[in-house]
Amino acid sequence: MSDTTQTPPRLPTFWRRTDKVWLFIAAIPLAVALFDTPQTFPTIEFALGALGHTAPFIIFAVLAVALLKATGAENLLARAFEGREVRMIFLAAVAGGLSPFCSCEVIPFIAAMLALGAPLSAVMAFWLSSPLMDPAMFLITSGTLGWEFALAKTVAAIGLGLLGGFGVRLFANTPVFADPLRKKPQTGCGSSCGCGKPFSGKPVWKFWPDPERRTAFWASIRENGPFLFKWLLLAYLLEALMLEYVPAEAIAQLLGGEGIRPVLLGAIVGAPAYLNGYAAVPLIDALLQQGMANGAAMSFALAGGISCVPAAVAVWALVKPRVFAGYLGFAMIGALLAGLSWGAIA
Repeated sequence: MSDTTQTPPRLPTFWRRTDKVWLFIAAIPLAVALFDTPQTFPTIEFALGALGHTAPFIIFAVLAVALLKATGAENLLARAFEGREVRMIFLAAVAGGLSPFCSCEVIPFIAAMLALGAPLSAVMAFWLSSPLMDPAMFLITSGTLGWEFALAKTVAAIGLGLLGGFGVRLFANTPVFADPLRKKPQTGCGSSCGCGKPFSGKPVWKFWPDPERRTAFWASIRENGPFLFKWLLLAYLLEALMLEYVPAEAIAQLLGGEGIRPVLLGAIVGAPAYLNGYAAVPLIDALLQQGMANGAAMSFALAGGISCVPAAVAVWALVKPRVFAGYLGFAMIGALLAGLSWGAIA
């Protein structure tokens, strides 16, 4: 009998090694040139102009994160999980809302904290607030959407963490949150963010004489600089397309107006539409220009930030599905409350 099994064809080396985001960035102006040639240069000009406007915020944010990495300031984060439970919830929500670290770095840290007996309530507070705001995101958000929106989102991130933390504390003995951990939590990063062993040791503020810390400083710049540049360039290209080709009337009809409907739709649309926290900022700006309600913009930013793949994987890897469902539930409730509040204020 002949062998009917076939080995799947291997993709070309170039395709396997090339960052697909850069390919997407190149494909956008090519597609515009093919289908709407006169709009090609305005699309590129808009994206580069917006990127130039944001450049000072990107540079400052990259340097700030590199400084924190090199000094080991992330080590201070572990102190949020010490002491009484109520204190831990407050500190974890604040630490999560201000920490500059990617989700894959948080996985081994949270796994260690849970293994050492940190309450799920404090961990949930950190998990909910950490993907929503960090120093780089604050600067980019304020540069594009204004200081008021950035501050409101920061407050909402901390508030959402508190909602989840105290919610878990209240229902800790229910079937949803009892025995929350998977038997063998997956703590591997699986990405190229250079996780290493974060959150150990004491900060060294005078880091420059130390060769290893200098290396960490430059490595952080080489990692975060291209990362932010890549995603924001893609986002500004998408914003240019949205402003040109998506009817403003449709956005205003779907996500405009007052009340709970646009806020709810913003949260529902935000979950699947989110690229990442940085790329979402220009998209929200475009939606606001086309008639999106302020409250819907806030719920979009919050619900999408928590449910985006990196943030969600950090939770799914460690806890059982019912706890993960609780995580998403707190995210939606918090996003709705924050959206309604911001819509009433703004």
